[in-house]
Amino acid sequence: MEQDEITAKLADLPAWERDDESGGIVRRMEFPQFADAIAFVNRIATVADAHDHHPDIDIRYRRLKIVLVSHDVGGISSRDFKMAGLIDEIAAETG
Repeated sequence: MEQDEITAKLADLPAWERDDESGGIVRRMEFPQFADAIAFVNRIATVADAHDHHPDIDIRYRRLKIVLVSHDVGGISSRDFKMAGLIDEIAAETG
């Protein structure tokens, strides 16, 4: 994707930002308890498997870092934005 298209799509996903380290997009979250973070990751895993597009997830106690990048195309693709939207839906459902 071109930079201007990425910027436009990120405007629709305010919880996400560019991640220069991975070359993808990233969302950081914090949960009340470790078990809450793990439960959220498990929900993401089910959706990711169903869409065959799997995020990189870093779990640090109650904090998550979720990175989406399409490794097969070497950068950000529309699949990353679709998955980001699905993750946002899960986050909205869980509060």
